Amino acid sequence: MDSFLSSPLAISLSTSLASRDAREIRRRLPNPETQSLIDFTSNDYLSLSSSPHLRSLFLKKLTHAPHILGSGGSRLLVNGKAHVQLEARLENFFGCEEALLFNSGFDANVAFFECVPQPGDVVVYDDYVHASVHDGMKASRVGKDNMRAFTHNDVDHLATVLMEAKKRLEREMGVQGASVFVAVESVYSMDGTLAPLKEMCAILEDVFGKGSINGYLVVDEAHATGLYGPQGRGRVSMLGLENKVLARLCTFGKALAASGAVLLTNRLIRDYMLNYARPLIYTTALSYATVLNISCSFDLLQDGTTETLANHLFNLIQHFLLLLQPHLSAISPDILSLPAHLSKPSLTRDDLSPVIPLHTQYPRPLSAYLLKLGMNARPITWPTVPKGKDRVRVCLHAGNTTEDVERLVSAVMQWASGILNERNPLNTLLVSPSMPSGVALASKL
Repeated sequence: MDSFLSSPLAISLSTSLASRDAREIRRRLPNPETQSLIDFTSNDYLSLSSSPHLRSLFLKKLTHAPHILGSGGSRLLVNGKAHVQLEARLENFFGCEEALLFNSGFDANVAFFECVPQPGDVVVYDDYVHASVHDGMKASRVGKDNMRAFTHNDVDHLATVLMEAKKRLEREMGVQGASVFVAVESVYSMDGTLAPLKEMCAILEDVFGKGSINGYLVVDEAHATGLYGPQGRGRVSMLGLENKVLARLCTFGKALAASGAVLLTNRLIRDYMLNYARPLIYTTALSYATVLNISCSFDLLQDGTTETLANHLFNLIQHFLLLLQPHLSAISPDILSLPAHLSKPSLTRDDLSPVIPLHTQYPRPLSAYLLKLGMNARPITWPTVPKGKDRVRVCLHAGNTTEDVERLVSAVMQWASGILNERNPLNTLLVSPSMPSGVALASKL
């Protein structure tokens, strides 16, 4: 293969990577040593991956389980009892008609959107919806002209797009001839924003009528599962919208420290996907050990363990914002700012998520500065987020301490003050009495 590097393919691949290097957008795997730092980057929101209680439960179940390795193949070939039992438990827990396991949330979104929307249907999606929804739409039969975006979390724009879609469908196919699917996330992974699900359900009813058979809401709860609602059932359950949502996706690899996902829907859609969803049909199912892991995580949801962890997490989020917000007025927004939804003076728990984007034109320098101080928070740039929306994405966790959060705020403000001083040497560094010890704040003389 020595000659490969001089081949046309290798030259094309290398040129593309060099272009990304030049634009500073080349992706690389992080150093595994960063896992020993204070975690402000992973999606392990409840810190269950390091929970001795979860580990003990898991090892106990492994000891007594009849099968622990592999799964034997696709669910269509080998339908293990453990998988069937877990789906039954999830149906009961979430209060849905059917639950269907997938190997990942990405697979579940691709599977749903590639096969359920029919030719002539329309998929309306939030501007910020996950890449997996986009991949599913691209593989679907709806056609590019029937994919319509609406401005992120903008219910007025959603209403406009839905009315346009309805009029077009009535004109081309008749009122009963097609469906409109609205794809949203209940918590958005890059911005930490919360979808206005109640308002969206109301708009669907306004446009298509109550109990509509033409307009459907599909909600990705990947970053909400375990954190919101009774026993961590998610924001759909928290808002009492279970009967207004056609399908919701819950994942196990974030707050629940496992892997895989479940699609919660009705019997007809489940049966249809068993026949047409390629990411389900043509892949080996979740391993028995993974199914046991998921089951243990749900034990902690139901025994109240995770509620205590979630309460601590949301207290940390509020503490972080209360420390940071008052001092941002002295810093140029291009150096450091919070998004609009986190800049309000009073925020309740219902406004918050563990994902806090620190907007900055200098995401890599800020991340590197934190790294040197023993804190891991990753820079996020285009194409993962829109151009001009660069940030360091801070994720808080139940395993973080108050001292960790104060140390993070201190470091972020020290870095921002340093950048401001480089721009204007007439600035001086002051220590604000309301900040934790060592927090430097730039103030113009």
